[in-house]
Amino acid sequence: MKIVLTSAVLAVLAAGNVCAFQQPRGLSFGRPATSLRVATGEPDVTAAAAANDDDNEEGEVVRKDDYEVFGRHSRPTSFATKCATLYHPNRGAERGVAPPVYFGSTFLLDDAAHGARLHEKREAPYTDSDGFVYSRWGAPTNEAAAFQIAALEGVDDPATGLGKCLLFNSGMCAITSSLMSVLKAGDHAIFPFTVYGGTHEFAENFCKEWGIEVTYVDAAGRDGPENYRKAFRENTRVVYTETPANPTMRLTDLEGVGRVVDEHYGKGVDTPGTDPHDRKRPWVMVDGTFATPYHQRVLDIPGVDVSIHSATKYLGGHSDILAGSVTSRSEPFLHGCSKVQKLITVPLNPMDSFLLARGLRTLDVRMQRHGENAIKVARMLETHPAVDRVFYPGLDSHPDRDMADSIFGSGVDDDAEDDEIRQTYGGMVTFIMAGEDEVALQRARNVCEYLSVINLAVSLGGVESLIEHPASMTHGMIPREQRLAGGLPDGLIRLSVGLERARDLVEDLRSALDRCDEDGCDVPPEN
Repeated sequence: MKIVLTSAVLAVLAAGNVCAFQQPRGLSFGRPATSLRVATGEPDVTAAAAANDDDNEEGEVVRKDDYEVFGRHSRPTSFATKCATLYHPNRGAERGVAPPVYFGSTFLLDDAAHGARLHEKREAPYTDSDGFVYSRWGAPTNEAAAFQIAALEGVDDPATGLGKCLLFNSGMCAITSSLMSVLKAGDHAIFPFTVYGGTHEFAENFCKEWGIEVTYVDAAGRDGPENYRKAFRENTRVVYTETPANPTMRLTDLEGVGRVVDEHYGKGVDTPGTDPHDRKRPWVMVDGTFATPYHQRVLDIPGVDVSIHSATKYLGGHSDILAGSVTSRSEPFLHGCSKVQKLITVPLNPMDSFLLARGLRTLDVRMQRHGENAIKVARMLETHPAVDRVFYPGLDSHPDRDMADSIFGSGVDDDAEDDEIRQTYGGMVTFIMAGEDEVALQRARNVCEYLSVINLAVSLGGVESLIEHPASMTHGMIPREQRLAGGLPDGLIRLSVGLERARDLVEDLRSALDRCDEDGCDVPPEN
């Protein structure tokens, strides 16, 4: 891309006059600079040299360099104008090891034609060489964090197919944006019985009210794909999965789901520039929040179109942000999702984008520790007489144990040596208290309230351990009959195992379990 400076600016440079803003030294003309300052010294001659290069290719978009754009403005002399003027750091600020946080809501334009081009562009996750225009349509810090998640999802490799990521201000925002991108009145969507409470609430309270038909199926285990197949209709537009399921930890055979969708509807054909509603094959979406790309790169599975994460959880990892991500290789879907984000939902703000990117840098080591702690906790729970059942994919007793090793990748690269592989199964453990109905319900509440190391709080995936009782908390909005059908009994407890010392967590849980009869529950003595 060529940079052309106006004759007026070049005249200023030749005369040695001081402009309001100086071009940063070492500016690469292939991309815009990222920092500017009020000028106090001599301008760089590189800009003038670039102006003499007159072999621009016909039809190529010519961007003005930052010096020319800022050079339009005179040095402020009044106090009020100095207060309102844009001052930037010297060149070199972009070499900070940590990427900067760009809080700007709007961006300077080259000229009116530049603004017109930006407003005419087809909505997409990332900006192109024309740069940014308004933060609701794309912002630098948000985009940088999105690049990183896209890389973790495996859509940064041309050999396997490139894709892009969008970041939202919550996991629910990511889920609803994905669904709104492709569903309209008269369409049909299939969800699993065991699905996050917010997803269920959106399907019931919004999708149905908007004229979208909703069906629920048992998606767990080897029978899951066939259960989806039985629910297929001519107007099915979304096949939604959540694996591992929240909170039961049941697994879905995603390869099987992709296969039955292909067999019934044919393989999806995505033509760039088309509307996502035009596609006849349903969009297969996966909420993989519990596993993260450390364990599960779902877009590498044939037939899967969309990967969704509540980045509030493990990706952020510190319980200090709300965020969600949506990643895909489909240009029509990404266009539709970008339009929903632009007009209805909200992109992730700059500060939370920065915090998310910071959390991502330790995802590999955090997930390893989560898994190492979780298996120790799960084994203790399995032996306690107050516990009826434990659901953890690393236990032999898990109903989907035969699927677990192939699903939980443990951050292992294709070229890893055997001594580099340390198999883990995530940090989420679910267990059911012994007893029927009200007895199990009271025991579960007692355990949650008697803990002194583990925190009673919703959410998951942080460095600290969190425990909650879904029947009275996160899944309380789901009717009991449907909750039971999805494998969520009254005595079920969900535990997000953190990075504390494993022995501390085990002792804390054992102590609370031993006391769960203090309100009258009859727990057999431990052998």
